Amino acid sequence: MNSIQHPYFYTFNQYLRDTFPYKVFKIPIDAGFTCPNWDGTKGLGGCAYCSNESFSPGSRGKRLPIREQIQRGIDFYREKRKAKKFIVYFQAYSNTYAPVETLKTLYDEAVSMPDVIGLSIGTRPDCVDEEKIDLISSYQDRGLTVWLEYGLETMNNETLKRLNRMDTFEDFLHAVKIAKRKNLLICAHVILGLPGDSHETILETARTLADLGIQGCKIHHLYIAPKTVLAQEYKRGEISVMSLDEYIPLVCDFLELLPPKMVIQRLMGELYGEYCIAPNWGLNKAQIIERIEAEFRRRGTKQGTCYNDKQLAVR
Repeated sequence: MNSIQHPYFYTFNQYLRDTFPYKVFKIPIDAGFTCPNWDGTKGLGGCAYCSNESFSPGSRGKRLPIREQIQRGIDFYREKRKAKKFIVYFQAYSNTYAPVETLKTLYDEAVSMPDVIGLSIGTRPDCVDEEKIDLISSYQDRGLTVWLEYGLETMNNETLKRLNRMDTFEDFLHAVKIAKRKNLLICAHVILGLPGDSHETILETARTLADLGIQGCKIHHLYIAPKTVLAQEYKRGEISVMSLDEYIPLVCDFLELLPPKMVIQRLMGELYGEYCIAPNWGLNKAQIIERIEAEFRRRGTKQGTCYNDKQLAVR
């Protein structure tokens, strides 16, 4: 499709315009999953930054049936954004953390809805295996667009341990490897500013992602959600969060190292108000993106400027 390219980074909206001949929107849903780091299988209480409402603020405790959630999303985006087709985003918690038969029932229900053309499935890297990847790839074989979104956060295992993640960078590499065998689209989630991560560690995460041949990245800044371990540490003065003046150059450094056509699905965390203790930058999403663009203009760079095209095999 003919469209104006964003001059500084390859946005998810741009990817959708480049891929489909009609307007497509992504509908987030909560399918009622939990997580092995919540239910006691690996740990209790979740990761240090995670709260019950981190993924879908206010949704837990009044979750609607999947079909109703999807239909509401379709109705909203058709009216407000004139969307024609939809990708259902299994967002809350670990959306492969169930038996394959259960997953198939839930995914089948989502793709049976009118004008749904794809799935995006968010999960932990340690919650996939060959059987689940085979199931997920079967939807791609039917002509649907399928993204797997893996929560990496950082490649630094010491930071992951400090955050009580209960998984490792090696788990992520394995999850990428088995998904790539089926040519699935992969998006890695990272968090910039985690306690224990240095500037160089963060940039090494970017270099590593660039070398894996994956298709997308979601970038969050570290925010402090209520009712989390990090909230307690923040209140005791044991950790800090980045100012906007610190985050803007860091996210630009990160983007410069990624491949020019890696899809940037997000550039910041979006919790606010009662769901976010800190940081409170006082700017909305559009204003922050304007600040990122202004920094790229000042530098004369963009996403991919420092990417060297050297692709390493997944270890």
